[in-house]
Amino acid sequence: MKPLPVLALIVALVSIIVSPSPSAAGTAAEINAATNATLRSFDAQYPGTGRELARKAAGLLVFPAVYKAGIFIGGSYGEGVLIVKGEPAGYYNIVAASFGFQLGAQAQTVIIMFMTEEALASFQKAYGFKVGIDGSIVVVNLGAAGTIDTDTLTSPILAFVLDPEGLMYSLSLEGSKITRITR
Repeated sequence: MKPLPVLALIVALVSIIVSPSPSAAGTAAEINAATNATLRSFDAQYPGTGRELARKAAGLLVFPAVYKAGIFIGGSYGEGVLIVKGEPAGYYNIVAASFGFQLGAQAQTVIIMFMTEEALASFQKAYGFKVGIDGSIVVVNLGAAGTIDTDTLTSPILAFVLDPEGLMYSLSLEGSKITRITR
């Protein structure tokens, strides 16, 4: 097989896996229900600590499922909701493309916490927030016992990547673009 058709096949496969069809796009009610379940799970996994961080945050951006797939060229897609003062404040998608040694697929949960009003306002003003360009997001690493030290978390934007499933593992959000969508 010639290299160009192989590359075209890989790109087509990744786009089919990652790109949502209109029927795959979640309604506001579906996204809200999945978000509530995600936050309950987060609180159960990190009792007290998760709730304390969420309470301190100016806003939470929750993507209950972000799907990633790749065969040298990869991509990811997920839909979620921004929660401010306990209420939905907009729906967003997260999209990323990558190139390099990768093979597999996975689904993961992403929770982004805006710890200051300034960080939240900057996110809300951006048209297509680009991680690493429009704002730096610190992906929180959990301790060996699965604990979070809330005293050492000083970044204005924190992210938790949870429940990785599948054969591809990555905790980076670098290069992701988050855009407001209509639901």
